[in-house]
Amino acid sequence: MNAAKGHPTSTRIASALLVLFAAFHLTLAAKEPPQEGSNTAVMLEISDAIGPATSDFFRRALERANERKAKLLILQMDTPGGLDSAMRDMIRAILASNVPVVTYVAPSGARAASAGTYLLYASHVAAMAPATNLGAATPVQIGGAPAQPEKPDGDADDKAKASEPHTAEERKAVNDAVAYIRGLAELRGRNADWAEAAVRTAASLSATAALEQHVVDVIAADVPELLRKIDGRKVRVAIGDVELATSELVVERVQTDWRTKLLAVITNPNVAYLLMLVGVYGLLLEGYNPGAMFPGVLGAICLLLALYAFQVLSVNYAGLGLMILGLALIIAEAFTPSFGALGLGGVAAFVIGSIILLDTDVPGFEIARGVIGGVALAGGLVVFMTATFFARSRRRPVTTGAEQLLSEPAVAIESFEASGFVRVRGELWRAVSATPIKEGERLRVLKVDGLTLEVMPLERSG
Repeated sequence: MNAAKGHPTSTRIASALLVLFAAFHLTLAAKEPPQEGSNTAVMLEISDAIGPATSDFFRRALERANERKAKLLILQMDTPGGLDSAMRDMIRAILASNVPVVTYVAPSGARAASAGTYLLYASHVAAMAPATNLGAATPVQIGGAPAQPEKPDGDADDKAKASEPHTAEERKAVNDAVAYIRGLAELRGRNADWAEAAVRTAASLSATAALEQHVVDVIAADVPELLRKIDGRKVRVAIGDVELATSELVVERVQTDWRTKLLAVITNPNVAYLLMLVGVYGLLLEGYNPGAMFPGVLGAICLLLALYAFQVLSVNYAGLGLMILGLALIIAEAFTPSFGALGLGGVAAFVIGSIILLDTDVPGFEIARGVIGGVALAGGLVVFMTATFFARSRRRPVTTGAEQLLSEPAVAIESFEASGFVRVRGELWRAVSATPIKEGERLRVLKVDGLTLEVMPLERSG
């Protein structure tokens, strides 16, 4: 009977739960971003060298665009180039994307040099604003030899030979880059011969010339004009061919977040360089003053951040080794006084290592000469002050130990002929003398033998 009465109640509860579940589901569906048929074009800007922070920011933005099934992603670019690893990560993301990517070199006066040229070739649509340029895509290597001078009276063949790589390592890098960019050009149906010239001879083109030579697809003064001109164009994405419908798209700009900004700061070569110095000196100070805590903690954090930055930067390990050797010599100067020999050698090794630490030929990823000069000047001053301190200390009288007593006056507290007691700096010492001593007479210490002083009267010693 109780069960019969409870049945309608259970039914009403179950019905209410179903209604609540349906309402909750509909609310979530209403809050979700539109999936199919989204009328959005995602746009982000790159206006610096291409590095790990840039690559991370771009790949995350492209991933979100694919999740939302946006119609388009516009990459507005103005870059002098960047790191090969970061560039290739971005290109792999573009090639695997279901959302068409438009790389747009803008505003007027911008450039897509070096790594930017590869990104243009990899994109589904390559566009440029008037008065922009691209090219100069020759790869540069860490510690690479300088370019060979061209003969002024040579013909075109001589100049072409002079521009060719001269070592096996350079030829491998150039040929790999040529094959890579030619593959991208063939995939997108663009000028592969000029792409090879951009790698082998660092050729460059203006926007108008690039359009004429089928390097880019569109020239547009601004984003609305770009969307109008590429409307109806067919491109091939990862899932197949799609036709762009861009005339009515709403452009949604993506701003850089705190993570990208922080990563960009840490991987800045100048910041990474200073972080390493702070880390080394912080641990050194902690070693000098065990238990201080703050220098050690700060040094460990800074050193770990510097190692992370060097992991993602193009580091010359010979330069890093020279810097460590220089720091070791500067530290050794403090423990083994060489009057500047070790310290000056350490400063020289440190400066040379700093100069070749990073690949200075990669635009935007070199250490500023002013930063290196300031650190070298500070290190030189420390070495000079240390050497001066030790030189002065050699000329100073001894102020500690038994030798100090040889320069201190003594006073006899009693009369004695062979041995008795004297007072030196408020302390009582047993003393011996070859001549009789009178009470209160001023004495000179001639020798310290354990706890016994050999003295003689001060007037007679003179």
